[in-house]
This record gives sequence, structure tokens and C-alpha cells, in this order.
Amino acid sequence: MSYKINENITWVGVTDWELRTFHGEEYSTHRGSSYNSYLVRDEKTVLIDTVWMPYGKRFVEELKKEIDLSKIDYIIANHAEIDHSGALPELMKEIPNTPIYCTANGIKSLKGHYHQDWNFIPVKTGDKLNIGKRDIIFIEARMLHWPDSMFSYLTEDNILFSNDAFGQHYASEYMYNDLVDQAELEQEAIKYYANILTPFSKFVEQKINEVLGLGVPVSMICPAHGIIWRDNPLQIVNKYMEWAKDYQENQITILYDTMWGATRRMAEAIAEGIKLQRDDINVKLFNVARSDKNDVITEVFKSKAILVGSSTVNKTYLHAIAGILELIKGLSFKNKKAAAFGSYGWSGESIKLISEKLRASGLDVIDDGVKALWNPDEESIIKCMEFGRSFTEKL
Repeated sequence: MSYKINENITWVGVTDWELRTFHGEEYSTHRGSSYNSYLVRDEKTVLIDTVWMPYGKRFVEELKKEIDLSKIDYIIANHAEIDHSGALPELMKEIPNTPIYCTANGIKSLKGHYHQDWNFIPVKTGDKLNIGKRDIIFIEARMLHWPDSMFSYLTEDNILFSNDAFGQHYASEYMYNDLVDQAELEQEAIKYYANILTPFSKFVEQKINEVLGLGVPVSMICPAHGIIWRDNPLQIVNKYMEWAKDYQENQITILYDTMWGATRRMAEAIAEGIKLQRDDINVKLFNVARSDKNDVITEVFKSKAILVGSSTVNKTYLHAIAGILELIKGLSFKNKKAAAFGSYGWSGESIKLISEKLRASGLDVIDDGVKALWNPDEESIIKCMEFGRSFTEKL
């Protein structure tokens, strides 16, 4: 299926309604996704990106309905990851000598994935490809979110093909940002940034300043996943600038895992103490063993502070807490405060170990934490409430 974006540009991608996990099992896609590929026609015809490998044959067959493949003069690979380049092996069987424009790192990655020596043309920031009335200007976007990533800017139409930047894992029968549910769109956009782009925030800010500094008009942003930004397209650019600056809202998120409910009771008492101290703070609680990890990370991204709790088992913390702590460490969150809590029956090491992990992850641990022996009694519950109050007071 294809959709006309305008008289010269056609969407020729795939909408994946059934997708529920991405990057293996690393990213949840509750609303599916799309793999956006674009056909640009002028005196020359350009294909920008392809689709994920399982859809390669379908992509090529549908593309044949849209155009005689021999009429494709150039291919642009903005990013080599297989959800964008996966149809290249099938496509290049049909048009093996067609030049593929990508960064030098893109060539390395594509050769690494497919072990083919196609007709690669390396490009760097500022290079232009003339296709008739239009030029395509290449802009390297290193570490947004891979070393090979780049943007392609189409003159005349003033369209930025941004690949992973400004995208969302979001399947919709509507193509454009002004047609979809705005709450869903914002949720998927911030989730995408929080879980994928957070470690590269300094590059996000630098690259956006570079692109905006070029003074080029942007009438539309066409990412590789999700919807196209046509109504006030720079709104998502402004959001990225906001998110890139150690983003936080007036929120405290409490993460915990529990064996027999004791640590859960502590979490609830801490939350009550927070609200008694500051009723304007949004407090969210997640049993991480029962919650989607990417949704949890999105809430951590939005928070000014987090509290992490676990029962002690085998002189350490529970494995669901171990998993979420590893994600937090890898995402390199900045400007967030933290503390630990938990229940125990014998040795009680979890609080100390969680605190150490939080510090190693770059969070500012502002309290030694609180622990309760066995199932917390009334005195322990009051102690947890006081802990919530004092923690909030220190923010």
C-alpha cells in the first residue's frame, strides 16, 4: 500500500499492527509501529530507507506496483539498522547496481549486516545530491541513535527525512500528527525518547542547534517510525530540546518488587508520606515485576526523584529490581535524586546494594534509606511515612 504525501513524494512503507515488542524483547510496542520508506520523484527518482527484514519481499512486491524498479536512480540509507535497511537484500537482487548513499559508518554497518559490496556512495554533512529541481542535503546525525545515522533534507518541499529522530512506535491509519489522538502521540513520542535517545541527549541538543542554525525552513518532518509531522512540525523538535536538558516534571516515582507484600506496604506508606508533605507532587508506584519496563522507564525519565525498594533475598535484591536498575544505569539519567527502601528477614543487604547501584548510575542518593524487619508493623509504617516526608523535604 502507498500514500501520496504530495505530488512528488509517496510513502511506500509498512504498517505493523501486530508488533508488540521491538529490539528483540527490549522495547514494548503496545500500539504497533510502522517502517516508513519514501519515494521522491523529480528528474531523478530516489528511495529513502526501506523496511524491516521480515517484510522485505512484501515491500519489493508493493514497490513494483508503484514504480518500475529500474526507474529508481538512487537509494538513501539514513540508518543501517535492519528495521530500516532490512529490505535491501531483496531490493538489490532486482536493481543491483543502484547507488546507495549513506555515511561512511553506514557502509560499515550495511556490509556487517548483509556482507554485500553494493554500490555505496559515502556522504557527509553538507553534501548534496541533485535530482532535478530539488537537492537532497545530507546531515550526519551521529549517535541519534547509532554512529551511522543521518538526516536527508529535501529542498523545494522543505522536508526533513529524520529517520529515528522524532519518531514513535505507533501504528495508525492516519498518516499525520494533526489527525491522530494527541495524548497517544505524546505518550509514544516521550516513551521513544526516554527509552532510546536519553543516553544521547547532548548529541540531540547539538544536532538540533546545528540543523536550526542552517536557517532552512521545515514544512514537514518524515521519520522512519510512526506518523509524519506536518502541522507545526517543529513542535516535536522543541520537545526534543526540552527533553534533552535533563528533563523532569513535578513527579516522584516509586519502584519496588516484593515477595510477600511487605515491601509493597512500605512503598504505599512512603507514598502517603510524600503526599502529606507535598500534595502538589505527582506520585506513581510500580511493582516492576508486574509492569512494562519501558513504561516504567518513561516515568523515571519524567521524575525529579525515584525511590527503589526490594525485599532482601540471598543477600541481594530481587531480579526484577536488578533488571530495572540495569536499564536506569544504561540510560545515564541526569539531575535526578534517589533513595532505597525494603523489607528483610535475616540480613537486609538490599537497601545498601540498591543505593550503591543508584550512585553508580549517576543518581544523587540523598538518604541512607529505610528498611523494615519482616512484615512492617504500625511503628514501621509510621517510620516509612516519615521517610517519605523527609525525602520530599530534601528535594
